[in-house]
Amino acid sequence: MYNFKSYSLTLLLLIFSFITHAQDDKIAPKYSNEFLSIGVGADALGQGSAIVAQTGNAASGYWNPAGLTKVNKWLDISLMHSEYFAGIAKYDYLGLAHSIDSVSTFGFSTVRFAVDNIPNTTQLIDQQGNINYSNITSFSAADYAFLFSYARKLKLKGLSVGGNFKIIHRIVGDFAKSWGFGLDGGIQYQITDKWKFGLMARDLTSTFNAWIFTLDNQTKDVFSQTGNAIPQNGLELTLPKFIFGGYRKFEIGKKGIYSTTELNFDLTTDGKRNTLIKSNVFSIDPKIGIVFGFKKIVAVRGGISNIQYIQTIDNQKKLNFQPSIGIGLNIKNFSLDYAFTDIGDASVALYSHVISLRIQLIKPNNMN
Repeated sequence: MYNFKSYSLTLLLLIFSFITHAQDDKIAPKYSNEFLSIGVGADALGQGSAIVAQTGNAASGYWNPAGLTKVNKWLDISLMHSEYFAGIAKYDYLGLAHSIDSVSTFGFSTVRFAVDNIPNTTQLIDQQGNINYSNITSFSAADYAFLFSYARKLKLKGLSVGGNFKIIHRIVGDFAKSWGFGLDGGIQYQITDKWKFGLMARDLTSTFNAWIFTLDNQTKDVFSQTGNAIPQNGLELTLPKFIFGGYRKFEIGKKGIYSTTELNFDLTTDGKRNTLIKSNVFSIDPKIGIVFGFKKIVAVRGGISNIQYIQTIDNQKKLNFQPSIGIGLNIKNFSLDYAFTDIGDASVALYSHVISLRIQLIKPNNMN
C-alpha cells in the first residue's frame, strides 16, 4: 500500500512542480506547452518530423498551415493514435481540411495528450490519522489543443501562406486547469516539384496560459509536509519558435522510383537548450528526413532528430540522437502510415509505435 500511495502522490507532486516552475519568470518560457512539439502523423514522425517544406494534407494545420493549399479534395481527414511510456500516456490527434476554392483552404486540428486514471491518495489518511480506502479516487492530467487554420495561395506562383488560431486547455483533475490562446504562421514556396522551402512560426505573438488552482486544506497540508511549494494562480508563457525547412526530390530511373530529403532547423527563443547549436539567447535543433518511394503507392521513411550531447555515467560527453523509421501505403484516396521511433536516450530504448490514417473525400453529389 505504501508503494501505491507513494507512486500516485509523487506523480501529482511532479505535475504541480513542473507547473509552478513554469510560472517562474526565469524559467517560464522554457518547454511551455511542450506537448505540441511531439508531432502528428506517422508519415511525418517516420522521417524525423522534417516536414515543414513538403507537408500538404490535413496535418499541415499542425506542421505548417501554408501546406493546406495543397489539399484538393472536398474534405481531407487525418487520424492518429499513439502511446508512450509503456501505454501510460495516450496521444490522440484529429485533423480536418476543406478546400474552399482553388486558392484557399480551411482546417481544424485537435490534439489530446493525457495520463488517465491516476490514483489520488491525498485523502487516504484523514485528519485523525485513520486510513480510509474509500477516499481513493482517480483523475486525469490532460493537455488539449484546438487549432483553427486558414491558408491561401498568393499571386506569385508556388507561394502560399497560412495561419492558426489556437486554444490550449490543460487540466490536472479537479486540482488545476488553464486556458491559453496563441497564433501560428507559415509560408511555403515551391519552385518546382523538386525544390520546396518552408517556414513555420509557432506562438508568433507568444502564447499565454492562465492557471487556476483549487486545492483543499488537506491537500495543501500534504504539499507542505512533503516540502513542496503550494502552486499559485498565474500565467505560463510560451515564446516563439521558428522552423526552417528545405526539400529536394530525386528521380531514380524512369519507373516511378524516387527519393526525397528534407532538412529542418528548429530555432527556439527561450534560452539555452540541450541542442546541437545553442546560446544563452536561442538554440537550434537540426533534423533530417529521407524517403524512398514508388509513385504515390508506397514509401519507406527514415529520420534523425533531437541531436544532442549527453553526459555518461563516467562523465564523458556522448553525441545522442533520436532515430525513426516508417512505411506508408496509399490506395486511391486512402493512406495508412506506420512509424517506429525512440522518444528517449537510445540506451534506454523507449520505442513507440505510431499509426495514422488519412482519408480524402470528394464532394457528395447531393451538395451544390
